[in-house]
Order: sequence, then structure tokens, then C-alpha cells
Amino acid sequence: MDLERLYGYRFKDVDQRAREAVWGPVARFVYEALDCPARVLDPAAGRCEFINAVPAAERWAVDRVDYSEGQARAGTRLVVGDAMEVELPESHFDGVFVSNFLEHLPTPDHVASFLERMRDCMSPGGRIGVMGPNYRYCADVYWDCADHYLALTHVTVEEHLYAAGLTPRRTIRRFLPYSFRDRLPASPRLTGAYLRLPLSWRLFGRQFLVIAER
Repeated sequence: MDLERLYGYRFKDVDQRAREAVWGPVARFVYEALDCPARVLDPAAGRCEFINAVPAAERWAVDRVDYSEGQARAGTRLVVGDAMEVELPESHFDGVFVSNFLEHLPTPDHVASFLERMRDCMSPGGRIGVMGPNYRYCADVYWDCADHYLALTHVTVEEHLYAAGLTPRRTIRRFLPYSFRDRLPASPRLTGAYLRLPLSWRLFGRQFLVIAER
């Protein structure tokens, strides 16, 4: 599947600058939930919206697609390739963030192998955050994406993390809206206000966020 072409079509009506602005407060929220790590890995970085907004001293971004826009900012190590195959240091990262990725893997065994790889890259006591569409709350549109293979919920992901040797520490079953084509406020100010009002997550949140520790 030509992922660059697919995502170009999917987000053709999404303003990349607005997307990056919205990711700013989201990234800060996740960064704090990961206990403000110094060495952060984003193994499915896309156009690097998350990793660009993280104030960590060391930032790594991995993605299979070499995008022509939205690349990693200065100081971020960009690695183009499959996160299962590229060279990554072991027991090194005290923060890993996986966003909207696990549902694209073909089988539960692939999820297990990926999370085990992430565990091996993490330092003892390091934290991993996994965010993705919660099938429990978005089943009506979940299969509209051509590259969705697995239906996952926050409970599924907790089990996967624990089976991979990681201990779930915090679970937000309803966090962000489903996608940037959904109702996520299109400004950093409104997004920040949304993140400060957990009651609004119950109304609009259709993605989970699970934080686990090695």
C-alpha cells in the first residue's frame, strides 16, 4: 500500500500548520504524563508534529514515509524506515510515544513484537504512552480507514502492554476526538482549554491514552 499517497488523500483538507498548532498542547500534556522524559522516541512519527513540540533534550523520530513537509526540527534525529528494523539503542529512552499506529498492524502478534521492541529500547523506569482510536467509542467510522486492520480498545492495549513486560499506570479511555477530521478544536488555545476540562473528554473523546512503565 502506498502510504504517502493514502495519507495525502486522507488529510487533503487538513491544514498542516493548524495540525501542528493543535499538536502543541497535546504534546505537552503527553510529555508531562510521561513524567517529562529527557530522551524521547516517537517510532511512528508521521510529519513529526508530536516530537517537534516536545522539549526533551534528546528526540528521535522514526517513520516509514519520508514526508516532503513537516519534517523533524533541528536537534531531532530522523530515521526513515520500519521501527522494527531500524537501528535503535537498547535501554536508552525514558519516554516513548506511540500515536495511532497499533491499529495499522496486521495481527495481535505483530502488536506484541512491536511493544516488546519498544520495551527493549526503554530504560528501566521509563514510560510509554499509547494513543489510538478506541473501537468501543468509534465503531461507526473505524473501518472507514483503508489501513485499519485491528479493532483495539483501552483494555486491549492495557493487556498488550502488560504481556510485553510493561505495567499500565494510567488509562484515559476517552481522551481526544477520533481524528483531525473530527471535532478537535483547530487552535492551540481551544485545544489547551479542551485538555484542561476532562468533562469535555467524556463528550468528544473517542481515542484512548494508556501510560505504562518498564
